[in-house]
Amino acid sequence: MENFVFQNRTKVIFGKDQEQVVGQEAAFFGKKVLLHYGGGSIKKSGLYDTVVESLKEEGVEIVELGGVLPNPRVSLVRDGVNLCKEHQIDSILAVGGGSVIDSAKAIAIGAHYDGDVWDFFDGKAEVTDCLPIGVVLTIPAAGSETSGGSVITNEDGAYKRAVGHDKMRPEFAILNPVLSYTLPSYQTACGVTDMISHILERYFTNEKNVELTDRLCEATLKTIINNAHTVIDEPTNYAARAEIMWAGTIAHNDSLSTGRVGDWGSHDIEHEVSGIYDITHGAGLAIIFPAWMKYVYKHDVNRFVQFANRVWDVEIDLNDLEKTALKGIQKTEQFFSSIGMPVTLSEVDIDDKHFAEMAKKCTEKGPKGNFVPLHEEDVFNIYELAK
Repeated sequence: MENFVFQNRTKVIFGKDQEQVVGQEAAFFGKKVLLHYGGGSIKKSGLYDTVVESLKEEGVEIVELGGVLPNPRVSLVRDGVNLCKEHQIDSILAVGGGSVIDSAKAIAIGAHYDGDVWDFFDGKAEVTDCLPIGVVLTIPAAGSETSGGSVITNEDGAYKRAVGHDKMRPEFAILNPVLSYTLPSYQTACGVTDMISHILERYFTNEKNVELTDRLCEATLKTIINNAHTVIDEPTNYAARAEIMWAGTIAHNDSLSTGRVGDWGSHDIEHEVSGIYDITHGAGLAIIFPAWMKYVYKHDVNRFVQFANRVWDVEIDLNDLEKTALKGIQKTEQFFSSIGMPVTLSEVDIDDKHFAEMAKKCTEKGPKGNFVPLHEEDVFNIYELAK
């Protein structure tokens, strides 16, 4: 087990009607907030009115910035940075899912920076300061509500890049499973895939003697798998929604990372796909992750056998461990398909036109992944497997 420091300062406020306390939570960090959100869904649902009323009751002045898109754009982030500087914003309140939260984090690190906020994502600047961030979560998926990471797309060149720092963790996150009732089934399934992928990135490690976090990863995976079809078939099932929402947070709050080095190659490979084609991140991961598994499983067949057995209940064939490992990969792919996710690039009308370009961009600053470091040719081969 690796040495580690674990610290997650985000205050999680979980349960029914908890969004009503957002004003008093936000007021703790100042009296002028940038209210950041996506499209019109929070206004249609009434959540917008609840949040605004709660903020006003606490005397918090509101500056608004809506319009966040899936795969959030740096152009809107720059608008947010300018608003923060112009209005001397004290904190940012993100109301939405991972895209809104990631956009808010990017604005928060750019608010006190003299250069272009993309510098952080391009590796030209390091995070030294960050405005306080609060969250009202509406889409369980990315786990960004307690993580220190942000992923942003630059329209100039279709680059999708990440930056992370502990200062970027939200100060508080309000999680009410009821707020996810109205999500379309496809968006729910994308969220399920996203959180599963976050766990798999941690699970496939070269570190030995990590039994506790192996078991925690496996338990969280099984909880998500056991509840996924229920939340899709019964959108207002509170018990299942609560399990999924909390699992999404646990999947990415770094508690499952302790003592181990995760891979993260599949995320980088997928970023190139959604950076160019603008597909939903979860859908992209459902395509890329099984292809990655097929490409690397021989590196540690025993770990893939353990995954197949403990997560998918595949009986271990002691005479053919490779068969067991491949069965686990097949079960993963079948599950994604069963919840309505694409599992090949052709299903989302992506051909091999940009494979070489994506592989080159993915690895332009070095190989990707820690379980098996992947070079340009490897990434290209994984795209081929995912066709």
